[in-house]
Amino acid sequence: MDSQTSQSSQSPQSPHTFQVDLRGLVDLLSHHLYSSPKVYLRELLQNAVDAITARRNEQPDAPATVRLYAESGGVLRVEDSGVGLTESDVHSLLATIGRSSKRGEGLESARSDFLGQFGIGLLACFVVAERIRVVSRSARTPDAPPVEWTATDDGSYTVRTLPHEARPEPGTTVHLVARAGAGDWLTEDRVRSLARDFGSLLPYDVRVGDEAITDLPAPWDRAHPSPATRRVALARHCHELFGFTPLDSIDLDVPLAGIRGVAYVLPSSVSPAQRAGHRVHLKGMLLTERGEQLLPDWAFFVRCVLDTDSLRPTASRESLYEDETLAAVREALGERIRGWLTGLAAGDPERLAAFLSVHYLGVKSLARHDSEMLRTMLPWLPFETTDGRLSLEEFAQRHPVVHFTRTVEEYRQVAPIASAQGVGVVNGGYTYDSELVEALPSVRPGTVVAELDADTVTAHLDAVDPAEELALAGFLGAARAKLDPLGCDVTLRAFHPLSVPALHLDDRAARHEQARADAEEQADDLWAGILGSLRGSAPRARLVLNHLNPLIRRISSLNDPELIGTATESLYGQALLMAQRPLRPADSALLNRAFIGLLEWATHTDSGEGGRR
Repeated sequence: MDSQTSQSSQSPQSPHTFQVDLRGLVDLLSHHLYSSPKVYLRELLQNAVDAITARRNEQPDAPATVRLYAESGGVLRVEDSGVGLTESDVHSLLATIGRSSKRGEGLESARSDFLGQFGIGLLACFVVAERIRVVSRSARTPDAPPVEWTATDDGSYTVRTLPHEARPEPGTTVHLVARAGAGDWLTEDRVRSLARDFGSLLPYDVRVGDEAITDLPAPWDRAHPSPATRRVALARHCHELFGFTPLDSIDLDVPLAGIRGVAYVLPSSVSPAQRAGHRVHLKGMLLTERGEQLLPDWAFFVRCVLDTDSLRPTASRESLYEDETLAAVREALGERIRGWLTGLAAGDPERLAAFLSVHYLGVKSLARHDSEMLRTMLPWLPFETTDGRLSLEEFAQRHPVVHFTRTVEEYRQVAPIASAQGVGVVNGGYTYDSELVEALPSVRPGTVVAELDADTVTAHLDAVDPAEELALAGFLGAARAKLDPLGCDVTLRAFHPLSVPALHLDDRAARHEQARADAEEQADDLWAGILGSLRGSAPRARLVLNHLNPLIRRISSLNDPELIGTATESLYGQALLMAQRPLRPADSALLNRAFIGLLEWATHTDSGEGGRR
């Protein structure tokens, strides 16, 4: 028994063929592979164009026409003058899912002439059709009779030969009968709109009824009397295609990659995180309107439309396959846009200024990775500085040391004081700015760049005479005691402008320590212990009082400790507001308390006095 079982298990078994549920496959195509039922028309156009290409490879003077007719009753008829099919072709190609006439041994070079290479073909038409009928006659075998292939969405099909008069000339006619609820996709207006969208750049004569669909040459290849008229024509094309009038247009010509097209510069700023949608045509057929991978991330300020014969589509033919070719094309197109910017900097500063006023962020993103671009754009890129809005080049010419802050809050703290002391500061808190300031010495040798912190600012402020500071020891002690719970020290200095009574200074280390202390206060015993162990020797924030300010002089002469405390809290809160710092709950409570305290003091009267002063 065991021997028989062993022999039986080792005996060869006949192979089985996969069974395909066509309705399930159509559902998969319509809901997962394709983004919309509209791709059915692209598949029809694609098959027709590939058939014409195949015939012209053998008969260069063969006719090249595609005709689409929307008929009543939800029927669409598509005729082409392509290579056609024999009966054996029909069985091996139309009825076998996944097999393509363009995928054969030794045909890799020939495949580059065709659009479709995945063998899905007419199957996609079942997304909108319940029945497909194909009548075809082969140009390669002229004596072969026409053949008819009829398939329904339940997975069945029939094949029969027809008399020669049924199809006198080589080519193929496809009849689609709409499935329930899909009739709108086969109406003449919808077919015309889809055909124009997908096929306006196809190299053959495509018509819906008598109306021509193809519109060649492409807008970027058309001759114009002058550069100005060409620019106007391209601006009109951009408005029709994308809905905006561009600031400028950039030719995208990469012969080695078989790319021709144009990039349109957006007239308004967009977020760098916003993914751009580019229109990509493959050998004239629209492949995608969302070619996000086409350009480098920094080039988010343009929208492209181009035609290529080298990029590889995905199976759905609605996006680009990420491979070495696409990476090389992306780099080449980035070079074209970079070259356009360099050209503007060299020869058209007015147009460059108009562009940078809108898209300086994109150029800064490029410049931080490209030292040559940074060197080129140095006289043009705007930065917020204590001298106004200047380029780094102009700012570096004015100041021997280029100080910068890493956050907007730090800049707002120090800008008025630093400017009055003659210290130039660049606001590096905006996107990419601090990175570019730090890269400045690499493209401008000899430039000294230094981050400005609280200690540096304090060092530029004049010290108060020791005798005067000693005389104010009581006042300073009361002020320090009041702000100590807030993690803030009090310092006395003399500085300009005189109108600033107090300056709040801190740095990232001080803010981190304050955040740790706040978290420790709110944590339970376990976390409080952990956070307490993280306590460092980081410098605390400081309130710098201006000894030259008349208000500070009057407050420092007070003898009432309570009133000194209230005044100190008011100065602290006002300094925070001047720096436009976000207020913590403790800071808001302090401001309210100080405001109420000052009102009570100002309105309080004693029986023996007309009021406290």
